[in-house]
Amino acid sequence: MSRILMIVTASDSLQLSDGSSHPTGFWAEELVVAHQRLSSAGHSIRFATPGGAAAPVDPGSLLPSNTGGMTRSEELSSYLEGIADALAHPEALAGIDASDFDALVLPGGHGPMADLADDEDLGRLLTDADAAGTFIAPFCHGPAGLLSAIREDGTFVFTGRDLTVFTDEEERTGGTGAAAPWFVATRLAERGAVLSNGPSWSSFVVRDGNLISGQNPQSSDAVADELLSALAGS
Repeated sequence: MSRILMIVTASDSLQLSDGSSHPTGFWAEELVVAHQRLSSAGHSIRFATPGGAAAPVDPGSLLPSNTGGMTRSEELSSYLEGIADALAHPEALAGIDASDFDALVLPGGHGPMADLADDEDLGRLLTDADAAGTFIAPFCHGPAGLLSAIREDGTFVFTGRDLTVFTDEEERTGGTGAAAPWFVATRLAERGAVLSNGPSWSSFVVRDGNLISGQNPQSSDAVADELLSALAGS
């Protein structure tokens, strides 16, 4: 059994470039798929957020128009109810030692852009985890959290690493659109990450050693598959 830390946003809003506030949080399908698949395989999962604040679900991620129908919305809501206490009382990132875990998982939603992208405690965890070869699995907007990983000398931990993330095109056409405060893919590329992507809204996963990343919500199952294989040593 592997020990997995699921690092989740604690932000329920994102300020857009036009000054308005966009409701956000974690994206339900991404967190649920990752948690369900990993826990069903027998792995132990703990949640952590900045400051140990409750992890909010993005209300838009439970709308039938975004889940594929009412049945799926109800399934997601039911699963989240089953882990509601853990999401309401996560651990604080500041109190966590990366060496206690075999993998760090970062699901998306726009929330990570608001808090995880510049969280120093997350940066420390990611830096330590990467140095130790611990698996790091961010997907959709979760890779925004990678931006926090800055070494003491000012260099970006993931410079030169191959990864994927919610693309600028997906952000423009199905994210926050023209009001996006910034684009995660662009910023990661500016820091030196080597990005690749598949067609918009299709499953696409990139693995570079211990770093496993997924492009969008459609990649949730594939990220889980890749991480399960990695944890099994294959």
